[in-house]
Amino acid sequence: MKDKGLDTKLRNTIFHWVRTQSKQNRLDPLTSLSKASAQWEKRIHKSLNSMCSDLETSLAKIRTQSEQEELAEKWNELSTYNLDLSKYRPVYAPKDFLEVLLTMSGYIPFTKEDEPKWEFAHLPLQVKTLDQLRKVYVEWATGEPLLGVNASMPSTVPGFATLEAERIGLGERVAALGYAPVIQEYLKKGSPQCLRARLWSQVLGADVKSQQVGYFNQLKKSVLEVDLMIDKLIFKDVQLTASNDDQYFVFEDLLYQVMLCFSRDGEVASRLRAGGGGAAGGAASARGGGALAVSVRGRLGDATAFPPSAVIPFHGFTMYATPFCYLYDDPIELYFMFRAFYIRYWHRLHNISTHPQGIVSLCLLYERLLEANEPLLWIHFRNININPIRVVFKWLMRAFSGHLAPDQLLLLWDAILGYDCLEILPLLALAILSFRKENIFQVNTLQNVDAVLADLSTISVIPLLQLALMKS
Repeated sequence: MKDKGLDTKLRNTIFHWVRTQSKQNRLDPLTSLSKASAQWEKRIHKSLNSMCSDLETSLAKIRTQSEQEELAEKWNELSTYNLDLSKYRPVYAPKDFLEVLLTMSGYIPFTKEDEPKWEFAHLPLQVKTLDQLRKVYVEWATGEPLLGVNASMPSTVPGFATLEAERIGLGERVAALGYAPVIQEYLKKGSPQCLRARLWSQVLGADVKSQQVGYFNQLKKSVLEVDLMIDKLIFKDVQLTASNDDQYFVFEDLLYQVMLCFSRDGEVASRLRAGGGGAAGGAASARGGGALAVSVRGRLGDATAFPPSAVIPFHGFTMYATPFCYLYDDPIELYFMFRAFYIRYWHRLHNISTHPQGIVSLCLLYERLLEANEPLLWIHFRNININPIRVVFKWLMRAFSGHLAPDQLLLLWDAILGYDCLEILPLLALAILSFRKENIFQVNTLQNVDAVLADLSTISVIPLLQLALMKS
C-alpha cells in the first residue's frame, strides 16, 4: 500500500470520516432550543412565501429556452445578466437572527432569578475559560514564533534566513507528504500564502478530480434549467456585500457561479443531516432553516426540496465564500473549498444549536470572557445599557469576513483549520475590544461604540490574539 501511495489516502479517508461523526449525544437535554429553532425556521419560510406572493412569482419554475440560452451565454460574466432586483430584500440579516437568540430565554426553563435576562448567561451550556483556551492554543499562549507577526523574523532553524522561509520549506515537505493530520498541525502556526490553497484543500479533503468536475457541471445545468426564487436573493446579496467591498468586488462573477451552484447542491443538506448537525433542533436546524417542499412550475413530478441545499441565504451569506477568491481562480476548486468549509464550520454560525462550536455557545463564551477578563468594560456596557454581544455579533456570524483585511482573515482561518475550532472568533472579538477599550470608555451609545469598532482594516490578528492569550 505504501509503494502505491495508498497508505496516506487510507489514513486521510479515516481522518475525514472521524471528523464528520458527531461527538455529541443526539438526544440533547436542551430540547427547548429545538422549539426556538423550529419557530425560527417557520418564520424564514413564511417570509419567503410572503415575498413570493407580494412579487407574484413562484419559488421554483422551469426557465424558458431563451432564458436558459441567455444565462448560459453570460455564465462567465453574470454581472452583466439583467435582473430587476429592486423589490427583492434579504430574508433576514444578522441583527434579526440576534434578536431571536436574545429572546430565547422565554424557551429556557433553567433561568436563575438572580441572573440578568438580556444575555446568554441563563443558558446552562459549558464554555471554556481563558485558562482553558490557553491549553487549546498552546503554541500561541507560550509565545512560539507564528506567521503573521513579523515575516522577516529571523529563523531559529539552520539553513533558513527568516521564519517565512522556514515555514515555506517545512510547508512544501508537509504538502508533498499529503497526510491531513500533519497538515492540520502545521496550520496552527500559519500558512504562507503560496501554499495555503493546496494545504487547505488537503486538510479538508476537498481536492478536485474528474468526479467533482462532473458534479459541478450537473449543478450548473440545474441552475440553467430551473429558476429558483432564491437566485434573486443570491444576486441581491452579492450586490449588497461583495460588489460594494473594495477587497472583493473584482470577484463578483466568480461569486455568482459559486453561490448559485451551492443552492442546488443536495449533498450539502444530506451531509449535514448525516453529521447530526450537532444541533438542538437536529437535522432541520443544521440545514440552515430546513427545506420547503415545492413543485417546480412547468415540470411534472413530485415536489422537490427548496432549495436543494436547504440553506436559505441571509444578508451577508456570500461573505463566507469571498476570501477563497484570493486562493482559487478556478470556480470549481473555489466551490469545493467553500462547500467543505461551510459543512465543517460555517453552518454552525447561523443555526440555533447547543453544539460547543455553535453560535449560541460562541456568544456565551464571548460574554464570559469579557466579564472575567475586562470587568471594567463589562461594567461600562451595563451602565450605558448596551448588550455587549450587539457590538460583535456580526463579526462572529460572518467569521470576521468583510471586516478584517483579507491577508489577516486568511491567517485567522488558518487557525480555525489548524485547531479545528471556532472558539478563536469570540477570543478575537474580546482582544479587539480590549485593544480599543479606551475609546469605548469615551462613548455611551450603541451607534458610537459601533463607530469606534467600525474599521478593523488596521488590526493585526495574530499579535492581538497572542497578547490576549499570554496576558496574565
